[in-house]
Amino acid sequence: MIHFYKREKFKLICITMSFFGKLFGKGSDKDPVTTGEAIQKLRETEDMLMKKQEFLEKKIDQEVATARKNAKTNKRSALQALKRKKRYDKQLQQIDGTLSTIEMQREALEGANTNTAVLKTMNDAAKALKKANADLDVDKVHDMMDDIAEQQDVAKEISEAISSPVAFGQEFDEDELEAELDALGEELELEEQEELDKQLLDVGPAAALPDVPRAEPAKPAAPARAKKEETEDPDMAELAAWAS
Repeated sequence: MIHFYKREKFKLICITMSFFGKLFGKGSDKDPVTTGEAIQKLRETEDMLMKKQEFLEKKIDQEVATARKNAKTNKRSALQALKRKKRYDKQLQQIDGTLSTIEMQREALEGANTNTAVLKTMNDAAKALKKANADLDVDKVHDMMDDIAEQQDVAKEISEAISSPVAFGQEFDEDELEAELDALGEELELEEQEELDKQLLDVGPAAALPDVPRAEPAKPAAPARAKKEETEDPDMAELAAWAS
């Protein structure tokens, strides 16, 4: 078991050292790896170490199960299983440390790669801007803007001149035209007044009125009731006769 532990540890160290030797080794005939290649290799190493972790965790579970199984019946086997578990735990701790180191290095490389890409893009943009401004002169730009403003003023004056009616009929006096207009208004008022007076005078012949009646109106007949009372009362009849 001791030899197995040494072999596993030695294999792990060799793999790690081989990777770092290829990544940061001394000069060789080959060109150095790029940042992207280094990041890819670090990721591959991470995957390999994580698989190794899974393997060791399974081994630890197996040794724990063996120790429990033989805890009462076979104490020697149980102790050996616990010893193997301890060795696996130590290897697992080493892998955890190595993974942390590789992860930090990969993140640093990724950050450097991102910064390199950003700086390259900014550099290209600066060169493009410089090239675009190479054919431009600030003084010429100011002169061009002044010319544009001047032409706009000219265009505005032309538009105002075209739309203004002052250019036509300047030989007429505005005061004379207003006086003539006032005279026309007074004439119209006089004509309207004369027409109204004419309508009032021309009313036509008067209509014939009915003749005044000359005959005296007939006296109203005495009420029938009074006559009846006279005939019925002889004293009243006598009085009436005496009065007549």
